[in-house]
Amino acid sequence: MKDTIKMRIHGWFTLAFVLILLALSTSAIAQNKRSMKYSTRSAKKAQIWQKEVRAKLSGLLNIDDLLATGKSIPLNPNEILTENKGDYLVKEVEINSTANRRIRVIVTFPLLTNGPWPAVVCIHGHGGKPYSVYDKESPYKAFAAELAVRNYVTIAPVVSQHEVYEAGRTLMGERLWDAMRCIDYLESLISVDATRIGCAGLSLGGEMAMWLGAMDQRIKATVSAGFLTRMDQMEQGHCMCWKFPGLRELVDYADIYSLIAPRLLLCQNGLKEPPTDFTVELARAALKEIQVSYTNYSRPENVTLVAHPEGHVVDVPSLLSFFKKQFNPIKNSYDEE
Repeated sequence: MKDTIKMRIHGWFTLAFVLILLALSTSAIAQNKRSMKYSTRSAKKAQIWQKEVRAKLSGLLNIDDLLATGKSIPLNPNEILTENKGDYLVKEVEINSTANRRIRVIVTFPLLTNGPWPAVVCIHGHGGKPYSVYDKESPYKAFAAELAVRNYVTIAPVVSQHEVYEAGRTLMGERLWDAMRCIDYLESLISVDATRIGCAGLSLGGEMAMWLGAMDQRIKATVSAGFLTRMDQMEQGHCMCWKFPGLRELVDYADIYSLIAPRLLLCQNGLKEPPTDFTVELARAALKEIQVSYTNYSRPENVTLVAHPEGHVVDVPSLLSFFKKQFNPIKNSYDEE
């Protein structure tokens, strides 16, 4: 009997010890997360922080070499097909992404006005294709087509792949680099005003718009729809393609969005998003963190969250208003007086 009691006491102590170790381990892991979390500082120090975080993230994404020399790779564009939509021209174009890989993009050009025009990189989400962002029946509500008829050049890459094409790369790194090459292509066109290039996307597209705006300062205005949240929320019930080694130890999404400051940022989250998804409550909590960086740059007005009455969709009216205010495209019959 005494031996049984001793065994039980020993077992309880062992269990308690294991639980304490687990708690300490969990606490240590939590403390190791987000080592580059943004905190209030001067504008000059904010620039230093942004430069350091971009450098660390580019290393984790395995695109350091591409950022250093990749833009010197000739684009060698090849037009596959052309279609006249009346207000704009649609082209399927192949370009070099890297020295060993070509990608296909959709590009539209206004037909009723003369350039140079502003341009927007339009990014689809999971299960989407480049043409999805021009589809009225999709959650994207044809936001790219709505821009095209309003005298923007639009370009739509593929980001929905879940395979790494080149050895030594990462999935998110390849997705981001392909989007960056879209900007290289836009800059090569005399019909595009390189000082007025933006990006927009929904869901995974909103995530990639965040990454593109954060990592490429040629983007002057970013619309991230259906994505503003925290990484904790993305750990359950979501495709884990967003996560790669070292990311969570370095930053959370608010920090990545803070890399866009003080450039223009519009986030959209729907009031009808399911509780497990990109809720407005989560978005507002993340926004408070992002606003710190914009305040440090004395540009608090440059970041906005629109909580629209729908679900996981693009809110086209606020997107159009945002780009119209920032890029001032040539007016046409689609613009409200």
